[in-house]
Amino acid sequence: MTIKEKIYELLEQEITPEVELELRELIKPYKEGSIGVCQINPIVGDIEYNARKIVKYISHATNIGLDVVVFPELSLMGYPIEDTIDRHPIIVEENIKWLSEIAKITKKTTALVGFVEFNPQKEGKKYYNSVAVMSEGKIQNIVRKLLLPTYSEFNDYRYFEPSKQVSKCENINGLKYGISICEDCWNNSEFFNGSILYHTNPIEELSKENPDVFINCSASPTRAKKEQLKHNMLSFIAKKYSTPFVYVNQVGAIDNISFDGSSRVFDENGNLLARAKSFEEQFLIVNPRKGLGKIYPLAKGLEKTLTEAKAYTLEYEPDLERTYKTIIQGIRDYFRKTGFERAVLGLSGGLDSSVCAVLLADALGSKNVFGISMPSKITSDESKNDAKILAQNLGINFAQIPIKDMVTTTTNCLDELFKTVETKWNGRYKESFTSDNIQARSRAMFLWGVSNEFGKCLPIATSDKSELYMGYATINGDMSGGFAPIADVPKTKLFALAKWLNENRSVKNAIPETIILKKPGAELAIDPKTGKALIAEDALMPYEFLDEIIWRIENKKESYNDMLDSEFLYERNNSVTGKQKIEWLNKFYRRMSFALYKWSILPPSVIVDSRSINKCDYRQPITSSHINYKGLSEEAIEQKVREFLNN
Repeated sequence: MTIKEKIYELLEQEITPEVELELRELIKPYKEGSIGVCQINPIVGDIEYNARKIVKYISHATNIGLDVVVFPELSLMGYPIEDTIDRHPIIVEENIKWLSEIAKITKKTTALVGFVEFNPQKEGKKYYNSVAVMSEGKIQNIVRKLLLPTYSEFNDYRYFEPSKQVSKCENINGLKYGISICEDCWNNSEFFNGSILYHTNPIEELSKENPDVFINCSASPTRAKKEQLKHNMLSFIAKKYSTPFVYVNQVGAIDNISFDGSSRVFDENGNLLARAKSFEEQFLIVNPRKGLGKIYPLAKGLEKTLTEAKAYTLEYEPDLERTYKTIIQGIRDYFRKTGFERAVLGLSGGLDSSVCAVLLADALGSKNVFGISMPSKITSDESKNDAKILAQNLGINFAQIPIKDMVTTTTNCLDELFKTVETKWNGRYKESFTSDNIQARSRAMFLWGVSNEFGKCLPIATSDKSELYMGYATINGDMSGGFAPIADVPKTKLFALAKWLNENRSVKNAIPETIILKKPGAELAIDPKTGKALIAEDALMPYEFLDEIIWRIENKKESYNDMLDSEFLYERNNSVTGKQKIEWLNKFYRRMSFALYKWSILPPSVIVDSRSINKCDYRQPITSSHINYKGLSEEAIEQKVREFLNN
C-alpha cells in the first residue's frame, strides 16, 4: 500500500489521537502546502453547533501538522442566513465572539473560517460576507466577498456590502494563497464568452500577485447541469493561470436548497487532482503542489454529462442518482434541522405519492413514515391494492380510511351555504370543481389530523412540477403539507426515477409495476367521454410535450412564438397538427398564468432542476396573469395605441 493510499484509508476511519499521530508521520513528504478540506453541513444560525464542528477539524489539522485548514463560505453562521441577521443582529455578535475564541486555539496551522462581519462604516449594508485567516492564537487577516449574487436562490446583496477591493494574497508558511469566496470565482469573461454579471474578476486580480495556490470558500447548491459548469469552469481557471485551485464547498440542505459538497482540487494544468464525496460531510487532506489527492466518485452518471450539449432529452439516467441524493438530503436535513422525525402522506396508488413514499422511507426510515389510503367512491380497486402493496414492500406503516362520510357531510353543508349565498350573489358556475376539491381537502384533513395528534410529525405535499406549472393541484388538498419532496421534478423524470428506484434500491421493485404503467389521474372526477376516472393527460396534454415547454422556458427563455416555430421531441415521434400544437400552447400559458398564486403558497421543497418555480428561486407577481406571452409586432402596438387615442 502506498503512502497516499494509507492516508486516505486512515481518513475513512474515526480520527482518534492515534490516527492523528499516524497521519502526521505519513504526510511529512507532503507537509509543505498541505491543506485540510473541511466539507461540513452547518445549521443556519446555530453558531455553537457549527463552531464545535469547526473546532474539531481545526484540532485534527493542527495535530496532524497541516499548513492550512479550510472551511466553506459562512461556515460559522451557515449559508444562506438571509434577513435573519438584519432582524436579529445579536447572532452576528455571537458569531464574532465564537470566532474570537476559535482563533485562540489556532497554532501553526492556518484556519480559513467563513463568518458574518459587521461593516464598521456608516455607508452601505450592515454586514460583510467574510473569511477569517487565523493562526498563532489570533485573527491575522480578513478576506471579504466582492461579488454578491442576487439571482435565483441567491440574495447576498440584500444584506451584505461588497468588499471595496480584492484582498491581497496571504503568505502562509512560505507560500502565497489567493483566497476568494464563492461567486468571486464565477466571473471569467473568457470562459463565459463575455457574458458576465460583474465588472471585476477577483481571480484575475489575485493572479497578478502570482499566488502558489488559489483557495475558494464556497456554498454552491446542486442543480441539473451544475456539475458540468462547475467542473469545466474551475478546470479552466486553474489552467488559464497555471495555478492549482482548491474549491471547498458546503454540504447539506438548508430549506429548499441542497448543497452537494464535492469539494475539489485542480492542478496547475487544470487536471482534477482530488474530489471529496458528494452529499456527505468529509475531512480530506490534499496538497495540490505535490500531487496529493484522491478523487471520490460523483453521483453515478454525472461524469457522462460533463461534455453534453444543452438539449432537451428524456434520457434522464445520468441525473437520476444525483436527483435521488438531492431529495433524500433535502428531506433528511429539513426534518433533522426543524426537529421533525416522522412523516404522514396520502397513498393514492399513483406515481407521485408512491415515489414520495419511497424517498421518505429512505430518508427517515420506514418506521417513521405512515402511508394512508383514503379512497373515494371513484377510487379503483387497483389503486387501493397498489397503495397497500407499496406500503408492504417499503415496510412503512399503513392504514386505509374512506373519505365517503366526510365528503357527504361537507357536500351537504356546502349545498345549504350555496343556496344562501345565491340569494345575494349571481354568477354561480353551472359546472365547478367543488366536488373534486372537497375530496382532495378531505384527505388533507386526515393527514393534518394525524400531524396535529402525534408529535414530531409532518404531512407531505405530493404534487410534481409538471402539474404545479399547470395548476393541476388543489390548495389545501394534495398541495397541502409541511414539505414537498418532488415539487421540482417533472412528470417524465418522475417516471424514470420510479424505475431507477426499483432497480437501484437494496429492496428491488418496491413500487408495483402497475403504478408505473398506469396513466396518471387524480381519480376525483369521471370523464363523460369514457365513463371512467379522468386521465390527467386528457385534461392537460401529453406530459412529454408539457415537460418540454417547461424546459424551453426555464433553460432557453423561449417565447410562445419561438416554441410554435420549433420542433418538439414529441413531434418527432407523434403526429401533431399545427392546430393541436396551438391548442396545447394556449392551454399551457393560460393555466400557468392562473397557477401563480398556487406557487406562492407551495410548502418548502427541494430544488433539483437547473431552474424551478420554488419561490426562493423564481419570483413573479401573482397579479401579472395578463402578460402577453406571444408578444406583438411594432405595427400591432402602434395600431393599438392609435385606437386608444382615437377613443
